[in-house]
Amino acid sequence: MQTAFIIDAIRSPSGRIKPGGAFTELHPTELLSQVLQQLIQRNGIDPGEVGDVITGCVSQSGEQSATPGRVAWLAAGFPEHVPATTIDRKCGSSQQAIAFGAQGIMAGVHDIVIACGVESMSRVPMGSARMDRNPFGPSYTTRYGAQISQGAAAERVAAKWGLTREDLDRYAARSHQLAAQAAGSGHFAREIVPIRTAAGTVDRDETIRADSNAEKLGQLKPSFADDRLRERFPEIEDWRVTAGNSSQMVDGAAAVLLVSERMAARLGLKPRARFVAFDVRGDDPMMMLTAPIASSRAVLAKAGLDAGQVDAFEINEAFASVPLAWRKELQVDIERLNPRGGAIALGHPLGASGARLTTTLLNHLESQGLRYGLQSMCEAGGMANSMIIERL
Repeated sequence: MQTAFIIDAIRSPSGRIKPGGAFTELHPTELLSQVLQQLIQRNGIDPGEVGDVITGCVSQSGEQSATPGRVAWLAAGFPEHVPATTIDRKCGSSQQAIAFGAQGIMAGVHDIVIACGVESMSRVPMGSARMDRNPFGPSYTTRYGAQISQGAAAERVAAKWGLTREDLDRYAARSHQLAAQAAGSGHFAREIVPIRTAAGTVDRDETIRADSNAEKLGQLKPSFADDRLRERFPEIEDWRVTAGNSSQMVDGAAAVLLVSERMAARLGLKPRARFVAFDVRGDDPMMMLTAPIASSRAVLAKAGLDAGQVDAFEINEAFASVPLAWRKELQVDIERLNPRGGAIALGHPLGASGARLTTTLLNHLESQGLRYGLQSMCEAGGMANSMIIERL
């Protein structure tokens, strides 16, 4: 079995979806194609040798409906014979793309795979693929009742694990402060690639609020409380999830270059990390955001490691309650959890977020001389995928 290596991992800056945001006028094809171009160029590989381009994208409608990885590859001017496919495992889509790409290399099917993701949430809003239709059907509804929003699920998680509004706001402020420190220290320089737009070149995240603090966040009103939900979930006495302690919707793209051991040797490429273990599993869809707990435990068991042996964790900050509940269960030091901030500060471009986490995690391990990193993503429908990488 071939070993699959990470050779490089890059991302675009995070662009706000509000009018005037960095990428609101940029077609998602152009956003991803520029990331792909820079991944190929900075590693000096022949694009014609890429075996597959596996792309995460959640809202596959409108401008993201034509197999976005394939379109972006061709828009970048790369060879037509290289194929692409699109993965939708909701927020974990590009993380799943990485897993599938690595597994394809391990199986001997490919020697070079690009796993990537894109989401233009300003141009293709979240939920637009539903076309105002019910995607669940009568049998699912009979089993679970009316589907709840992710925000309501975040409230349920906070209530179950006894997380206060102050806990959530302090954690959210921490995310911005850590991200601001990382940006100010140049720690994002290796992972962010500049993106050209009609207005100029964008080379930094738009989403970090360095002046964020728990007191300011505490002034925001809960986003998901209404009479219907209060009646449905009486266990939630205090509604506490706000826009400030939730991830930001953004435009973004990320890409990871995966190469087999034999191809790395042939091309003289220096591996930056290897894959230790993968896991994917489901949990209660009405809690929705709790599967990273079980999945992280499972991937640690597969790797033969315990949490104390892992140097850094990237647990996606879809909502502050997600990593905080996860931490209560895994008993991990806060310093090892999302050490450069997370989606609350850096944004959550759905299909690109898994590859973004890998990019940030890898660069953190390298800059600090650390060995093992674990990342996990909560996903709609009550799923999660997790993986452990080892820096080389």
